[in-house]
Amino acid sequence: MTNPNFARTLSLLRQEKGISQRQAAKALGISQALLSHYENGAREPGLVFVGKACDFYNVSADFLLGRTLSRDGTTILDADTLYDVSDERDNVLRGSVLATLSKKLVVNSVGLLFDLLSRLGNKNAIRAAANYLSTTVYILFRHLHRAGPNGEEDIFSVPDAWFVAGLPRSDMIMSEAQYAQALSNPGKGAQFPPMDHASMKEAYPGTYQSLLQIVHTCGERLNGEMADHLENVK
Repeated sequence: MTNPNFARTLSLLRQEKGISQRQAAKALGISQALLSHYENGAREPGLVFVGKACDFYNVSADFLLGRTLSRDGTTILDADTLYDVSDERDNVLRGSVLATLSKKLVVNSVGLLFDLLSRLGNKNAIRAAANYLSTTVYILFRHLHRAGPNGEEDIFSVPDAWFVAGLPRSDMIMSEAQYAQALSNPGKGAQFPPMDHASMKEAYPGTYQSLLQIVHTCGERLNGEMADHLENVK
C-alpha cells in the first residue's frame, strides 16, 4: 500500500487542475486504470512516474510525497527556525483583549495537544492532527479574506466554487478519521501519557488551565445547542 498522503495529494492535484483521470493518465503516459490505483493508494508508483507527475503538476517531489506543505519543496529543517509570536515582547493583539485571550487559550491548548502526541510518538496521529487544524485555520482565514475588499483570491489555489461547496470541510472529516485510526493503532510498545486531571495539572501547570477552559466552554455551548434543538422539535 502506498503512502496515503501521496495518493490523496495526487488526486487533489488532478482535481485542482480540473481534468479527468483519463486526461491526466494520457498526459502522464499511463493507463487510466493504473492512475486510479495510484490515486486510491492501491499501487506504489515508480520514480519515473513521480518525476512526470511533479513536472505535470508543477510541484516538488517532497510536496507530492507529503514531506512538506510547500509546493516548491521548501522544508522546515528545525523547529527552532519557525517564527514564534510568543517570543515577542508585549505579545498582545492591539485593540482587542478578547482576541488576545482567545488566541492564548487556543495556542496553549494546541501546544499541549501536540506535546501529548509527541510523547505518544505517533507520527500518523501528529500529521492528521496538523492537517485537521491547518484546514480549520485555512477555512477561517479564507472566509475573512473573502469578506474583505481584497479582490480576486489569487493566493488560494483551491477554486472558490470548491471552497464554497465544502471541499475543505470534507478534508477535515477525512483528517479526523485518519487521526482516530492512528490513535486506535498507536504501534507496538507505544504508551499513552497519563491524562487524568492530577497528572495533567502536574505536567502542564500553565497550559492545562487553558485546555480546561476550552473543554468547559465548548461543552457548555454544545450541550446548550442540543438542548435548544430538542426543545424546538417538541
